[in-house]
Amino acid sequence: MPTVIQLRAETKPFERRSPLSPDGAKALLDAGYVVRVERSSDRIYKDAEYEAVGAELVPTGSWKDAPHDTIILGLKELPDVEAPLPHTHVTFHHIFKQTGHEIWLNRFKQGGGTLYDLEFLCHENGARVSAFGYSAGYAGAALALYNWAHQLLHPDTPQGPVPMFDNAQALIDYVKAALEPAIKANGQPPQIIIIGALGRCGRGATEFCRQVGQENILKWDLAETKKGGPFPEIAQSDIFVNCVFLGAAPVPPFVTFDSLNVPGRRLRVIADVSCDPNSPSNPVPLYSTWSDFENPTLATSKPLEQDPQVRIIAIDHLPTLIAREASDEYSAGLLPTLLTLDKRDTEGVWTRAEKVFKEKVAEIA
Repeated sequence: MPTVIQLRAETKPFERRSPLSPDGAKALLDAGYVVRVERSSDRIYKDAEYEAVGAELVPTGSWKDAPHDTIILGLKELPDVEAPLPHTHVTFHHIFKQTGHEIWLNRFKQGGGTLYDLEFLCHENGARVSAFGYSAGYAGAALALYNWAHQLLHPDTPQGPVPMFDNAQALIDYVKAALEPAIKANGQPPQIIIIGALGRCGRGATEFCRQVGQENILKWDLAETKKGGPFPEIAQSDIFVNCVFLGAAPVPPFVTFDSLNVPGRRLRVIADVSCDPNSPSNPVPLYSTWSDFENPTLATSKPLEQDPQVRIIAIDHLPTLIAREASDEYSAGLLPTLLTLDKRDTEGVWTRAEKVFKEKVAEIA
């Protein structure tokens, strides 16, 4: 019997990305898989694009009633269903490293299902088979530049909801239109500091800045941060984009309230692309929750003594801002691994991810 994959419709607000593009669906079909796609009006790819390559369209949310041997492919967390989970799920669920995960692990345990968390689909060297890092950095830098311009042009008005864009060029045009009058009003372009600049995320942030003509950038990575923070260069910059990969070990903070409460500070915007405010390894310990596309910025958790006040962008699914480009890239990276789903009992990528899942389930036994 062929392996059946059902692409789940996303339920997270503003989430438009997909881990499987129509081209990827065609490749799976050509390899002998059965591909079913839940209808979705929010997904960046239209239902007709999947239907055109031969995928079967099925009702939204029908994964819950699919035969138990169907593999459910999604992107973000499952909706909060209380029933046991009997299926094999491939998705980002973020339950292995966070408190409160026992509820979800029990649901898998009770139902006999398996979670292959996309975060843990890794090559033998530990690198993920696919990631959204570049798109996250790209989108984070875009929102940071836009918010800097907004603060200068509309100092008494909080930034409103972020529009959704059909493609990256539309985002570029949107930010450029705001930057031009803001730079004129400011008398100079913003000074930007990107930490983690050599990684995938940092390269995305740098590239967006370049595409809108902003190249006044301090590009920092391990060499510049190994001495440990906080770093006065952040307060002296207008925009700070944090793109570091967060491990398990705490690191000295890059910025603190004390390091920002200095006369003459320029910093107005922090885009914390790494965005893990409650992690002990968070190097931006200035806030404790997330923002979203409806309310894209947060104030610091306590007011700063020196003006200007700093706005923090802490959106945990930034790549959906450029959903098509991000999905095209991610799907292409994931596809070779998806093509081995029928051999997941022996294929190293899958067995390593399943081992993590089983270890976490055992911890709650």
